[in-house]
Amino acid sequence: MTIKRKIQLFTLGALCLAAPVFAQKKQFTIAEATNGMSTTLATKGVKGASWQPGTDKFWQVEKKNNEDVWTVTNYGLGGKAEATVEQGTYPVKVTATPALKWLNKDDVYFVNSKDVVTGHLTENHFAWSVMATLPENAENITVDKSKKIAYTIDNNLWLWDKEKGKTQVTNEANKGVVCGQSVHRDEFGIDKGIFFSPKGNMLAYYRMDQSMVKDYPIIKWGEMPAKAEIIKYPMAGGPSHEVTLCVYNPATGKTTIMETGQQDKDHYLTSVTWSPDEKYIYVAILNRAQNHLWLNKYSATTGEKIKTLFEETNEKYVHPTHPLTFLPGSSNEFIWWSQRDGFEHLYLYTTDGTLERKLTSGNWVVNEIAGFDMQNNKIIITASKESPIEKHIYTVGIESGAIVRVDKGAGMHSALCSEDGRFVFDVFSGAGSPKSSNIRATNNSMNREIVKSANTLENYDRPEIKDVVIKAADGRTPLYGKLILPTNFDKNKKYPVIVYLYNGPNVQLIHNSFPESGNLWFEYMAQHGYVVFSMDGRGSWNRGLAFEQATFRNLGEVEMNDQLKGVEYLKSLPYVDANRMGVHGWSYGGFMTTSLMLKHPGVFKCAVAGGPVMDWKMYEVMYTERYMDTPEENPKGYQNTSLLDKVKNLQGKLMLIHGTDDGTVVWQHSINFVKKCVDEGVQLDYFMYPGYEHNVRGKDRVHLMQKISDYFDLYLKP
Repeated sequence: MTIKRKIQLFTLGALCLAAPVFAQKKQFTIAEATNGMSTTLATKGVKGASWQPGTDKFWQVEKKNNEDVWTVTNYGLGGKAEATVEQGTYPVKVTATPALKWLNKDDVYFVNSKDVVTGHLTENHFAWSVMATLPENAENITVDKSKKIAYTIDNNLWLWDKEKGKTQVTNEANKGVVCGQSVHRDEFGIDKGIFFSPKGNMLAYYRMDQSMVKDYPIIKWGEMPAKAEIIKYPMAGGPSHEVTLCVYNPATGKTTIMETGQQDKDHYLTSVTWSPDEKYIYVAILNRAQNHLWLNKYSATTGEKIKTLFEETNEKYVHPTHPLTFLPGSSNEFIWWSQRDGFEHLYLYTTDGTLERKLTSGNWVVNEIAGFDMQNNKIIITASKESPIEKHIYTVGIESGAIVRVDKGAGMHSALCSEDGRFVFDVFSGAGSPKSSNIRATNNSMNREIVKSANTLENYDRPEIKDVVIKAADGRTPLYGKLILPTNFDKNKKYPVIVYLYNGPNVQLIHNSFPESGNLWFEYMAQHGYVVFSMDGRGSWNRGLAFEQATFRNLGEVEMNDQLKGVEYLKSLPYVDANRMGVHGWSYGGFMTTSLMLKHPGVFKCAVAGGPVMDWKMYEVMYTERYMDTPEENPKGYQNTSLLDKVKNLQGKLMLIHGTDDGTVVWQHSINFVKKCVDEGVQLDYFMYPGYEHNVRGKDRVHLMQKISDYFDLYLKP
C-alpha cells in the first residue's frame, strides 16, 4: 500500500531548515483515467519500428537536434553499425514523420491524405516523389509492392498503375452491389476486399450483392433536417448478402469469377490466398450454419474449381479466421490454422491436400505467425503456452516440432521479425514492468534492450491489485480475474464494489501487463473508495474451443453463472459491502450487465450498460448464428436470451447508454427496451451520444466515463 508523506518544514529563527521533501502521491484526473495511457501517461517505446526487407537492418525514428531522423542499426553486423537517415524534403505537407511501409529493399511509401508518396533509398537519404494523387472520395486504398494501387469509390473498384493511369475495374450501377470492400461484416478474420497477386500481375476482389438484405436507417442528427443514411444490415434468420470472388487481369482487361458455388450462394467466403506462382486462388467456403468448411483450390485464369483440399466439420461451429501461409520459397507447402483438436494450432499441408504434420500441439493457443527462419527450418510464433493471460515468442521446428521460447520476462510480448527470421523486435510489459523494447536473436544468442520506459505512473497513488483465480460454475474450470482494492485500504471497513465485464466471444480482458489493473479507470474508482473486480468467464477468448463453445445456443447463461461465482467470491471478502454492488459493461458487456440486472435481480444495486444487445434476433447474421443458430432452429434460446420481455424484473437502478449512429448494435435495441420499460411502468435512466457509433472515443470519452463514475457515486456511495 502506498504511504503518503506530508512535507514538513521546520523553522528556527530566520533560518529555514527543510527536512527531506517527499512529493505527495497524486490522484488520477478523470481525463488521465480515460485516455492517459495513450496520451500524457503513455509509456515510452520505439517510434516507427520496421525491418528493411532483405537485410537485418532495424529502422526507428529518433529525435536528434530537435529533428526527427531515422536511425538504422544493422544487427546482421552485431548491432554495431548505425546510420542516420534524414527525413529530407517531402513533396507534400506532412504533420508528423510518416511510418515507412516497404515496397522492397530500397523503396518505401506512405499515404498522406489522398497522395501516395514514395521514397527511393540511396545511401543515407531518400529521394521522395508523389506516385499518385487519388480522387478525394477514394477509400480502401491498397498499395502493392508492384507499385500498383487499388481503391474504391462508392461501390466500385479502381486500379492505378504508372503506365495506364487509372482504370475502372467494376461498373456496378446498382448501389446494392459493392466491390473491393470487406464483406460478411468483418467476421471470419476478414478486414479487406482487395487481394493483389504475389507479383502484382492480377487483382482479386470481393463482389458483394446485398440488394436482397433489408434496408436499415442510421439517422444523422447533425444535419438540419436530420437525414437517414440507409445501410444494409442482415439480421439473424433473415436474408444474408451473396458474395463472389473475382479476378481482374490488367493485361487483358478481363474479369473472371471463381466458381465458388453459383447455385447456392448462401455461404461465406474467407481465407482468400493466392498461390505464390499466381496460378491459383484458395478459398475457404463455410456453409450458412457455420459447421462445415471446404478449403477449395481455383484456377485464377478460368475460375474453375480444381479440387477440395480438405473439409472441417464441428457439431457446433467452425470458425476460420486466417488465410493460408505458404512457407517462404515454396509453392506447394502451406500452414493452415485450425481448432480441430480443441485449441488453435498450426498444420502443414501440401497443395494437393495432404496433411504432412501438425506443427504445434497442446492445451494452449497460437496467437500469431510472426515470421520464418528458413535457414534453420523454423517458424516464429506468439502463443499462450506459458499461461492464458500471457503471450510469449517461440521458434517452432518445421520438421522436429521442437518449441523454444525466445523472450524473457513474464507478461505480454509482441513480435516483429526481420525478413530472414534471425531477429525479432520484442515489445514487452508485465506486472511491475512498464514497456521494454528489445531486439532479440531468435536463436537466443543476443538480446539488446533499446528502450526501457520509465514508470509513468510512479507519482500516482495506485491501489493494490491482486490476481485472482476462481472455479467456474462447472466446479472445475479455472477463471482468471483481477481484484483492485481501494487506496488507503482498511480491512476493517466495508467498501462498495464495481464489477466490470465483457465475457463475450473473441475478447479477453485479463492479461499480465502494465498497468496491472488493465484500465486506469479501475484505479481511478479505487482512489474514490471502490473495490473493482473483473474476470473472464467461459465464452471469452484464448482458452480453447470447449471454453468458448460452453455458451452455444444460449448466450449469456453460462457467462452469468460464472460471473455470479465472481460475486460469490466478492461476498466472501470481509471488506466487501454486498448491499452496494454495481456492474458495468459495453457491447456484449452491456448485454451481460442488463441480463444480470433482469435475470438475477437484487444482486447489484445499480448498473451501467453501454451499447447493449437486447434481442439477438436484431443482431447480425454471421456473428449471431455462429453462437445461437437461427431463430427458427433455436426459438427457445432466442426467447431465453431476449431481454425485452423481462423488464418487470428490474430492481435497483439501471442506466443505458447508446451512440445514435451505432451500426453494430443498432440504436433500436435500447430504444425498444426503453419502450418496454414505459409500457410496463418501469423506471430507467438513459443517455445517448449523438454522432457516435458503437463506442465513444477521444475527448468525449472523458464525458462518458465521468457520467458512469457519477452514476455509481450517486447510488453506491453512503
